[in-house]
Amino acid sequence: MPQTLAPAAELVGRELETALLHERLRDPLVRLVTVTGRAGVGKSRLALEAVREVGGEFARVAVLDATAPGGWPAPSELSEPPARSQSSQPSGRILLLLDDCDHEARPAAARALEALTADPRVVVLATSVEPLGVYGELLLPLAPLPVPGPRRGPASAAADPHALQEVASVALFVRRAREADPAFSLTLENAAAVAEICRLLGGLPLALELAARRLRLFPPHLLASRLRGRTTMLSGGPANAPARHRSLAALAEWSCRGLDGADRELLGQLSVYEPGFGLWAAGLSAEAAVETLLDRGLLAVVGEEQGELRLAVPEPVRSYARAELAGSGGEAAALDAHAERYRSLVSGAQPGLRGTDQARVLRELAAEGANVIAALRRLRERGDGEAAAAVVLGCRLPWLAQGRLREGLEWCDHTAEAGGAALPEAVRARLADLSGVFALALGDPQEAVRRHRHALALGKNVGDRRQNALVSARLGAALLESGDPAGARAVLVTALSALESMGVTGGAASAAASLAAALRADGDRRRAQETLDRAVEAFRRIRDGRGLAGALRTVAALALEGDEPDRADRALRESLRLYGAVGERTELPGMLEEFALLLMRTAPAQRPRTVRLLAAADTLRAETGAEVADEWRSAAERARTELSARMDWTDFAVAWAEGVRMAVPEAVAEALSAPAPSHRPSAAPAPEDRSLTPRQVQVALLVSEGMTNRQIAAKLDISEWTVVNHVRQVMRRLGCSSRVQVAGAVGRWA
Repeated sequence: MPQTLAPAAELVGRELETALLHERLRDPLVRLVTVTGRAGVGKSRLALEAVREVGGEFARVAVLDATAPGGWPAPSELSEPPARSQSSQPSGRILLLLDDCDHEARPAAARALEALTADPRVVVLATSVEPLGVYGELLLPLAPLPVPGPRRGPASAAADPHALQEVASVALFVRRAREADPAFSLTLENAAAVAEICRLLGGLPLALELAARRLRLFPPHLLASRLRGRTTMLSGGPANAPARHRSLAALAEWSCRGLDGADRELLGQLSVYEPGFGLWAAGLSAEAAVETLLDRGLLAVVGEEQGELRLAVPEPVRSYARAELAGSGGEAAALDAHAERYRSLVSGAQPGLRGTDQARVLRELAAEGANVIAALRRLRERGDGEAAAAVVLGCRLPWLAQGRLREGLEWCDHTAEAGGAALPEAVRARLADLSGVFALALGDPQEAVRRHRHALALGKNVGDRRQNALVSARLGAALLESGDPAGARAVLVTALSALESMGVTGGAASAAASLAAALRADGDRRRAQETLDRAVEAFRRIRDGRGLAGALRTVAALALEGDEPDRADRALRESLRLYGAVGERTELPGMLEEFALLLMRTAPAQRPRTVRLLAAADTLRAETGAEVADEWRSAAERARTELSARMDWTDFAVAWAEGVRMAVPEAVAEALSAPAPSHRPSAAPAPEDRSLTPRQVQVALLVSEGMTNRQIAAKLDISEWTVVNHVRQVMRRLGCSSRVQVAGAVGRWA
């Protein structure tokens, strides 16, 4: 039967969906709009607020609960609308809100809609988990609210409350928390915990509201701890709400209602997968069961990587399905199957890490990173030390690229300790060697030397010449970083000779690159260049992009020492492109800093861009937990000090804040869009540039610094439209087709 409108409810983070829904309801050609989405996502609230806003534009309005008894009204039975909010006279159209067209109510709702929409005056707004499948139906999918980015490393521990407050899920949580406890506020101390709560609950509005109520009992960090792995513990919804909205356990049970045996079994199997898995990795295809789970919101698309969808069983359904799986006795088998699948995935990826598929394989393994860790935990729980060791060893390159340095070191140590004497000595030697690689990447070369020497001692009894030569090459790299170039040189010469004699091309290329760095440190630039050329040629031949990127960094250093900034610039740009292709996080910060320092030397007008690159490097390095040598840290700090002294403080602070927010792709793009260095001797504009007015010269200079039109307008105290016109004139007179080309032209003035 017709219902009255509920009290007005505040919508948070739904501005776009609200505007789109209003537009569709006002369209005279639209007859049926269905708001679809998971249970608890806020479909009913959005629909009710839309009716409240546009209802005055209709002659009649009725709100019905599709699950309520009493049958369906004819159009003539629909009630009068609430007080009209617009001065215009309403049309003769009738607006019907039909809420909760799910499960048992679905067939009757579909039949009623066909009858109601036969009357050209009727416009129906329905809410349902799935599309109703009625002819003429327009869909408005409603997704959970956006959540904060994943926490990575110590830099994220002190999350910025002001930035978090801009994330819709956090904004909703904070507002509801203040309703439960007026003294609550988002602070530096609780921001990280609040962000984690929003991530754990997947931005689901009902879950966020239930969690906010619990702050009466638990501080945010304890609430986050209780939610890990069991979001269905949340309850305490309003007494006048539907039963499924009073607890997440009831919501999940209602969401899974009506699944057949095959669909429920698949849901249980997928509940052991961490969010972000791919269909191929999970051994699935686009089968009917997958589509059913997607349609019903029991399986969600959370991203895409290289053309493959990334999926997750969302909370609270995942916790509920996992509990059902455990209750049926099937959890252990599902966990074992998951672990075996990811053990095979890592093993099968090894050939691809050494050739043309390197970038693709590294990105795939990065996307599956959480599931690889979950598989390792399962292998550890069941005491399968050799299988765990094989996975850890297979993750050397992926974890280095992903910046999982501390995590990698801990897995090496734990796997070796847990396996003990039961592990073959060769495996223990390789784990010790890999732990040295992670120690060096973390910035502790002395510890890396100790671990590599331990690996060599274990390897002596094994007699694996190839492996011992590889360990020696890595020992040489660690000795160099620890301040012993002579010792590094001696070890690397021997290792390089052994690897070349055995035809280990990749290992020999890495050893040659390290030896070139040692020769450079000793002042032997000629031999360093010759050795480095061999390494670069070998990396190109075997298509090892990550290895080549590292060698090009030494190429740039040698070029700068020889006063060849153009050559250094080319090497650094190629290295940045290669690192960007693999999603590099460990080596990229140092590369960004080197490129920023080169910009300071060759393009002084690029100061804002230089600041952004230094800030991005600082943030990305902090996420990995790596330390840098005091000498290098001092160089970066001197650069920051000089830039802050030469720039307006506000401009410096804005540029730094922009750099802090850059992810890997944005940081690489920022660097690559900088103009190349030039040796033009004139300090004045070139002859073809002298037709610019003084104001246009100012605008061109600011464009070359990477400023937006709005920033230029504020800087020069002119309108943004005036800036647009100046930029157009500058581009026309300089013969440029983009802002990047303008920056390049300005760079030639210096």
